Amino acid sequence: MIHQLFIYNTLTKKKELFQSLHPKHVGLYVCGPTVYGDPHLGHARPAIIFDIVFRYLMYLDYKVRYVRNITDVGHLTNDFNLEEAEDKIEKKARLENLEPMEIVQHYLNRYHKMMDALNVLPPSIEPHASGHIIDQIQLLKEILDKGYAYKSKGSVYFNVEKYNKKYNYGKLSGRNLENILNTTRKLDGQKEKQNLIDFALWKNTSSEHIMRWKSPWGEGVPGWHLECTAMSRKYLGNLFDIHGGGMDLIFPHHECEIAQSVASTGHDNVKYWMHNNMVTINGKKMGKSLGNFINLDQLFYGTHPLLTQSYDPMTIRFFILQTHYRSVIDFTNQSLQASEKGLYRLLEANNNIKKLKVNTTNSIINIDELKDKSIKAMNDDLNTPVVISYLFEASKLINLALIHRIKLTSKNIQQLKDLFQLILFNLLGIKDISYNKSSESFVKAIDLLLQIRLQAKQDKNWKFADQIRDELTNLGFEIKDKKNSFEWKLK
Repeated sequence: MIHQLFIYNTLTKKKELFQSLHPKHVGLYVCGPTVYGDPHLGHARPAIIFDIVFRYLMYLDYKVRYVRNITDVGHLTNDFNLEEAEDKIEKKARLENLEPMEIVQHYLNRYHKMMDALNVLPPSIEPHASGHIIDQIQLLKEILDKGYAYKSKGSVYFNVEKYNKKYNYGKLSGRNLENILNTTRKLDGQKEKQNLIDFALWKNTSSEHIMRWKSPWGEGVPGWHLECTAMSRKYLGNLFDIHGGGMDLIFPHHECEIAQSVASTGHDNVKYWMHNNMVTINGKKMGKSLGNFINLDQLFYGTHPLLTQSYDPMTIRFFILQTHYRSVIDFTNQSLQASEKGLYRLLEANNNIKKLKVNTTNSIINIDELKDKSIKAMNDDLNTPVVISYLFEASKLINLALIHRIKLTSKNIQQLKDLFQLILFNLLGIKDISYNKSSESFVKAIDLLLQIRLQAKQDKNWKFADQIRDELTNLGFEIKDKKNSFEWKLK
């Protein structure tokens, strides 16, 4: 089967045949988190989507250098009013009376823990913005030397209007300069700028700030947009294959990245731009002010008020992959519960393959066709919902074979094993958690039995209560009665 991968390029607004810049090598850069709070649903979706990109490119036999940055400096609380803006990590450090890098390390550890739970593969390189200040200063110097930036009161700003006269600022987002100007608010904090829409490349800071570095323009911090241009260039070169991130980053972050790269080198730095769509909760945009902001640990343990139960990380991963990455995805308890049931149907079908009986007669069942269709769907802009539909088709075949409605040869059975291993586990990155479900059901069954015993005691049905205790004791359970409750464990 000839593999021709087509991906939607945000820059050209169409699907394009993927052709790497260097044979069998791919440079992939994805914007990672700003680590000043617990990872949430908005972090989960791009992490999972670009994990799929990473896995599939490797399946296609590419050697992939996957770079996902960590923002630990420069992300301001207010991009418009820069005089009142504060670094998000420094602000958190002040509130908790900690060093900024303590905040970074704590929440980075939390992020890694959650990504591991979601079975997201680690990137090849995970550079920190604070570890690449020299690279950012060098990039800034180049932009200044080319005349597309200016100094103002110890800060340095990108001159968008001058850049736009030669190049096209807004080509990624589809915005034009006039519309951007009309929708940009005039604030007192912008008086350092020559133009309303100019963005900071270096922000002067006072000695009161904990996080600041020396530069040719005075002590300060780099602008948020600068880090990704500098770090992607350092590890992937001045032109690389794929840049990914959430759709919310298209403007201004990725638009500014393009401007910085073109201003410094005279050409674009990325061949394909990929963006996943947004996450909503019960049809509304996720936000702390709306009370629907759900952290991943709240989701995994069911501790958020909007949740009716806890959800296994694999349920979350499966749910995200049931919607195409360029479509909005809406989290509701009902949809998550439906995904949970669907996932366990597939895992049960996979486990039932070993129960299938081999038939020696010829079979007209073509399992390889399902594999070919799955790969074709992956090649069509990573259409994971269609891929999952073919897995459900395979599970139907397994169920029909179990009740002897169809006959499968040993080759068919091996093909089914290979299909689930390749598609469900390797490419979609699902872990087999069916044993967790079995363990959970086991615990619930024992609790239910002991609850019945507790009711029998309250009803003074001592014979029945003793019978349950004695049978469980013979099976190896140790039961401890408490007032109106109980505890148990296996000996």
